[in-house]
Amino acid sequence: MATEAPPGIDAARVSRFVAEHVPSLGGPLRFALISGGRSNLTYRVVGPGGTCVLRRPPLGHVLATAHDMAREHRVLAALADTDVPVARPLALCTDAEVNGAPFYLMEYRAGVVANESLPAGFAETPAERRRIGPALMDVLARIHRVDFAARGLADFGRPDGYLERQVRRWSKQWEQSKVAELPEIDVLIARLLAALPKSPEPTLVHGDYRLGNVALAPDDPGRITAVFDWEMATLGDPLADLGYTLIYWAEVGDPVAERMPGAFSSVSAQEGFATRDELVEEYARRSGRDVGEVDFYRVLGLYKLAVISEGIYARFRQGKTVGEGFENLQRSSVALARRALAVADASSSRALRGA
Repeated sequence: MATEAPPGIDAARVSRFVAEHVPSLGGPLRFALISGGRSNLTYRVVGPGGTCVLRRPPLGHVLATAHDMAREHRVLAALADTDVPVARPLALCTDAEVNGAPFYLMEYRAGVVANESLPAGFAETPAERRRIGPALMDVLARIHRVDFAARGLADFGRPDGYLERQVRRWSKQWEQSKVAELPEIDVLIARLLAALPKSPEPTLVHGDYRLGNVALAPDDPGRITAVFDWEMATLGDPLADLGYTLIYWAEVGDPVAERMPGAFSSVSAQEGFATRDELVEEYARRSGRDVGEVDFYRVLGLYKLAVISEGIYARFRQGKTVGEGFENLQRSSVALARRALAVADASSSRALRGA
């Protein structure tokens, strides 16, 4: 018998699934939402025998190809025995009758997730905070070094034409998600298609790599214990991950108006954290890749995030968001699209500037 569960969990049916596939957890089980609403929903599952984590899609407005639990489970299984720190998957349920949607279970990895703030007592000195950026770039370079074919992921994506498909894919997602017209999106699409760089050799791409999607060791801010949220992973251009990381990375002295909407980028806007340029240099050193076109990838990341945020806002308007932080949710796609155009306008690329 399970205790009362949060939205998104059918306690009785999920408990039966856990009893069959992860019997060491025992029962009764307790369920608690760890994070929710903006992406896939993540729950802590606690039983007498231990703790694991459950991941499932959001409750509403799920776009085609998004929130694929089997795909996320597959990449975690492929990476479980590599030097990329991930939580080992435990079981996959593809039967939507069990919990309203497919879900999977994975091991619980302890760590500090600095999504919107650093907890009291953690990385309190500039020297400690200085170690976080290089650790983030080290693990990103590890992800991009994975021999994806040897790990059974040769068919995990279509890397040829990846960048153009990204621009066009997110334009389609925009049409499905938008709550109102936004001309800046059309301008961004045209500029990105005109400025497509030549991609390096393809790698595994996380798709949502940023400080808020990793766990830092509680006793060492320079060590990452797990990388989470692999729902958008594929094969493609590794520099897309770098550009996406940068859009969440504010610096000391950045005007507040130029930061990400919300508090997601405020963590790195503290004394001691590396600058964006230093992150780029660190990644180039660890990966050996040419990072000269990084502006394109930053604009691509902001454009992609504008579309994602529109989908979140659409779910919010439908009353389908779960978790905290939605009480005063605003439409952030406008600010993100304008920020993307500002980065494009300041770029050395004539095509990106629309010249």
